[in-house]
Amino acid sequence: MNAYWQCFHGILLRECLRFVLQRTRFLSALVRPLLWLLVFAAGFRAALGIAIIEPYDTYIPYEVYIIPGLACMILLFNGMQGSLSMVYDREMGSMRVLLTSPLPRPFLLGSKLLATSLISLLQVYAFLAIAWLYGVQPPAAGLLLALPALLLVALMLSALGLLLSNAIRQLENFAGVMNFVIFPLFFLSSALYPLWKMREASQWLYWLCAVNPFTHAVELVRFALYERFNPLALAVCLGLTVLFSLLAILTFNPQHAALRKPR
Repeated sequence: MNAYWQCFHGILLRECLRFVLQRTRFLSALVRPLLWLLVFAAGFRAALGIAIIEPYDTYIPYEVYIIPGLACMILLFNGMQGSLSMVYDREMGSMRVLLTSPLPRPFLLGSKLLATSLISLLQVYAFLAIAWLYGVQPPAAGLLLALPALLLVALMLSALGLLLSNAIRQLENFAGVMNFVIFPLFFLSSALYPLWKMREASQWLYWLCAVNPFTHAVELVRFALYERFNPLALAVCLGLTVLFSLLAILTFNPQHAALRKPR
């Protein structure tokens, strides 16, 4: 057990050091959601007034509605950036060095996912603190209740990022692949608009949003943040986390970089 703890501690420490040394990564993770909150939400508040969330049977300010979606945006981008670091580590050969450990590969990759997720949570709560100062103040109890939901979503998105990174053989291809993942996941979800509003606009758009895993991630965090429980979102996120993790572990190949043909 001590060997497992030392291994996880080493992986977590490496991710923390990488995070501390890459300060622009922290700033960029905050700038994106803050721009949406300060600029985008202000414009929509002027145009729409207030947004109604159907399951809550209540009216809330638009800024309050999108806070969970913006928090999940941080987790989404960090999950994809974590997969970028995995591609880079595979290119440099450091992943093959890590996998020489006598510990099981699932534990090593799981530790990597958990370490990335914990770093993401720090950025999410930094964003929520800034939003609180701005005047968007979810219930204090909800900030604690949302912690396990945020951790589950972070693990799910990190596992998805790892799964996608397994299909990327060259670092140069990463940006193109991610653009076809991040933006559809975010915009075809309930992060910015309620699902009932999507249904009013277009039935097929509503169904795309309804089957989007990111929608269930946002709803899980949104309900938890406002002290509610969404069993469907929890079941979907748990199931997808297990599925993505298993597929990522089974398809992981640290030899991808070595298998590339020389030019």
